[in-house]
Amino acid sequence: LVVGLFFSVMMRAIGEMMYKDPSQHTFVAFIHQYLGADFGKFAEWSYWMTLILAGMAELIAIATYIRLWLPNVSAWLIEILILGTLSIINLSIVRFFGKTESMLSIIKIIAIIALILVGIWMIAVHHKNPVGTSAGLGNVTKDYTAFPHGFREFLNAFPMVFFSFEGMEFIGITTAETKNPRQVLPLAVKQVVFRILIFYIGALFVIMAITPWQQISQSSSPFVQVFQIAGMPAASQIINFVVIVAATSALNSAIFSSGRHLYQLAVESDSKFLSKLRHVSKSGIPSYAVLFSACLMLFGPVLSAFKALSAAFSLVASICGDIYIL
Repeated sequence: LVVGLFFSVMMRAIGEMMYKDPSQHTFVAFIHQYLGADFGKFAEWSYWMTLILAGMAELIAIATYIRLWLPNVSAWLIEILILGTLSIINLSIVRFFGKTESMLSIIKIIAIIALILVGIWMIAVHHKNPVGTSAGLGNVTKDYTAFPHGFREFLNAFPMVFFSFEGMEFIGITTAETKNPRQVLPLAVKQVVFRILIFYIGALFVIMAITPWQQISQSSSPFVQVFQIAGMPAASQIINFVVIVAATSALNSAIFSSGRHLYQLAVESDSKFLSKLRHVSKSGIPSYAVLFSACLMLFGPVLSAFKALSAAFSLVASICGDIYIL
């Protein structure tokens, strides 16, 4: 709720600045304009770094979910195969990327809505879980204690929550490229509030109502665990597929965005090294910048080879969230 309110205000601020000057394509341009070149450069490079870290985190998440089905396959091998496949997609025609991303996004949106509807049904009939609990609104406040793990842990959770909201600013970037941005932008920004209420707070509220939150571990996706605890293994397998799709979609966007962001940085820089990243393929793709960004995401598999997946994900996502807050 706190971070959702923050992002609602932030998106309205970005929306107002873009409404005034629709020629700008990213909020970083406004940091340059209003705070100066030094802050602008810091924002440009740090934002590119958050895209790399976000890609690494999603890569680790995908391996975590796939290992539910293939527990004997090394996580780092899964991550390399997924990263290689998506990198090839990003180096192909942009239209193919667009179709792939649209398909992945539609699947995850339908799935979240389905999860909420199934959850509401389970709450309404007080579905009896095999572990001895029943679905109900009372689970949200059962054994309620403010800051059950201490106020410090509450604060430590914020970078992770910020990480979950990252990418919302893409709304401003994509809207700026429409034919009538001043017509589309107000509607898109106003919808942000409802999307936060439905897809973030709504989904979490339903999960907490189906089963007490104390029973959910960090070993796999909470969405999958909820249906396992509820005694619906078939549904949990479907949801596991959906969270893989959602993480793949996020990783796909991270590769796409980080490559183009790095290309823009290379164009604006006088560095000889960065000049090599200005290369654009015949199909109009900044291929070297995309490849360089994707290669940096290989630190995800390296990290997974030495740390537990949950610890590796928490580390990368928290650092990403910290930089994003800055």
